[in-house]
Amino acid sequence: MQDLPEIVKQKLAALPNKPGVYRYFDKNGTLIYVGKAKNLKRRVNSYFNKEQTGKTRVLVSKIVDLEYSIVDSESEALLLENTMIKQYKPRYNIMLKDDKTYPWICIKKEAFPRVFLTRRKVNDGSEYFGPYPSVRTAHILLDLLGQVYKVRSCRTPLTEAGVEKGKYKVCLDYHIHKCNGPCEGLISKEDYNAMIAEICEVIKGNLGWVLRGLKSAMMDYASRMEFEEAQLIKEKYDLLEEYRSRSTVVSTTIHNVEVFSYVDEGESFYVNYMKVKDGAVVQSHSFEMKRRLEETAEELLLLAVTDLRQQFDDHAPEIIVPVKLDYPIDEVQVTIPQRGDKLKLLDLSRRNAIQYKIDLEKQLTLVDPERHQKRVLNSLKEALQLEVVPEVIECFDNSNFQGDYAVAGMVQFVNGKPNKAGYRHFNIKTVEGPDDYASMKEVVRRRYSRLIDEDKPLPNLIITDGGKGQMEVVRQVIQDELHVDIPIAGLAKDDRHRTNELLFGFPPRVVGLKPNSEVFRLLAHIQDEVHRFAITFHRKKFEKGFMHSELADIKGIGKKTAEKLLLELKSVKGIREASLERLTEIVGPAKAEIVHNYFAVETH
Repeated sequence: MQDLPEIVKQKLAALPNKPGVYRYFDKNGTLIYVGKAKNLKRRVNSYFNKEQTGKTRVLVSKIVDLEYSIVDSESEALLLENTMIKQYKPRYNIMLKDDKTYPWICIKKEAFPRVFLTRRKVNDGSEYFGPYPSVRTAHILLDLLGQVYKVRSCRTPLTEAGVEKGKYKVCLDYHIHKCNGPCEGLISKEDYNAMIAEICEVIKGNLGWVLRGLKSAMMDYASRMEFEEAQLIKEKYDLLEEYRSRSTVVSTTIHNVEVFSYVDEGESFYVNYMKVKDGAVVQSHSFEMKRRLEETAEELLLLAVTDLRQQFDDHAPEIIVPVKLDYPIDEVQVTIPQRGDKLKLLDLSRRNAIQYKIDLEKQLTLVDPERHQKRVLNSLKEALQLEVVPEVIECFDNSNFQGDYAVAGMVQFVNGKPNKAGYRHFNIKTVEGPDDYASMKEVVRRRYSRLIDEDKPLPNLIITDGGKGQMEVVRQVIQDELHVDIPIAGLAKDDRHRTNELLFGFPPRVVGLKPNSEVFRLLAHIQDEVHRFAITFHRKKFEKGFMHSELADIKGIGKKTAEKLLLELKSVKGIREASLERLTEIVGPAKAEIVHNYFAVETH
């Protein structure tokens, strides 16, 4: 605490043990972070009383002043924090994607309201529903509403007084049966507003309530023999029933819930929100959040839940989430399902979040592949805590045949992509027998001593296709012999020869990466590529060695027979000295006799 400004020390000492919201400021007086707390004194002091890491340490180093506001409850703190983040957009706070980029359905506050699509929310008392994940999704619902309810679409500023005075005339929409003609008083304001009320319920997903009302009215008209009116209502009923049948039905026992799930990819955090009414999914919305500090998944999800429930403003009495959530609104039931329909619903929501992540990655790759690769490399830099982005990565792999035909391959990736011009093959020159460690030391020494002698740039990261032992021999060459500073990582494989884990540091530690993350996929690509490159070179050398060996001169002995003999007897010398019985065990009596006779003649 001794390095803190005196004003900060004084305020820390005076903090109350009450719920509230705290705000941090930098030397320019700019608000850089807003947070909430159940206990302000305990929470704020925790930033300065313990060792912080990563981005949180950077944040603390910039704090020169703080302010706080106490509130009556934790729920008020949660809502005030969300409001301040939106208003001030502090640098170190998570920012949800601006909802102005999504389409909304607006019911305009007018004497005879219009219903239309907009991306701009205006605080004029109008009702907004959404946001919708795409314009197409919103248009499908608007088209349905246009077929069922004939509301006006013109922008004429209708007033009740103007209608009574006959100031307006019906337009084409009335003649083609797309509007009920409120401009000439052909529908009363009460009936028009009743229609708008039904539209609101349909948009909210309360189709059961609307359908029950329509069915009751239809039966009422039919009982009075007013069949034309009954038929008109039946047409509305059928359209709405068809729309409901196209909705994703999850369970007839789930009536009004909101579902939140997530996919955590380190820096990126993908959230899906679903609203369920009368057993059907009536709305689904996914988005991406970016970590600013070391926020936990629970903290990010709580922020998303708070913000989305404020946005949609149609609060369900129950929310379904995958983890324990410290949600302080007493009126809301928080459910973490373990089985049954609610668990299936949570799984559906998570699949939507996964699909959104995949679609977003594809879009980034197609629209701006360089930006996408830079994002992946930045994530690798963060995972390994490197000083610079690893724009140039070189990876090594050895290959030999029982110690013979020993070779190594090196691949180079530049900005996350293979740079074929930078690939290198190495014939092992100083090592005899199957010694992978000695072979690795030789090729690494040859590669980087040459780059140093020629004053060429070194890579930002070296990766070995192997575990701790391979990393150590590379370190001995790079640090102890050549005295250069290049970060070294190791890639290990599982029993099924698949990329399993990333090792880094000395002593090496496992770096936690999810198998489906972009960084993990890049590393697996590098490992597969260096293995392919090394083994291809080895096969070519083996075939060339065979073609130039005495075995190629033996009539009746082909490549496969020669491979069997070399695999078992290690060399041409071993084959020459083997007995007929041993040769027969390996290749059978006919081929064994050919080989044995050839070398028997040769020795006489």
